[in-house]
Amino acid sequence: MYIHLGGEKVVLSSEVIAIFDVSIEKSSKVSKLFVSHAVKEKQVLRIGEEEPKSIVVTPTMVYYSPISSATLKKKSSIQSMM
Repeated sequence: MYIHLGGEKVVLSSEVIAIFDVSIEKSSKVSKLFVSHAVKEKQVLRIGEEEPKSIVVTPTMVYYSPISSATLKKKSSIQSMM
């Protein structure tokens, strides 16, 4: 099954490791370090021009999605990701 992350970006649901609300980046030092490392490794992609609402983590990329984490969770049918 595929998950539409916004814009023209789609990923396999089996590749999704985690889906977070974007606010976690501000409230967690670990999250900040993780994203900072991903940026240095050029493994971050911001989807679309809208303000990001969620962060989707796959083995090879971190996506900033304009779609809320709750909506992505529903789309993915992955119940234990948030």
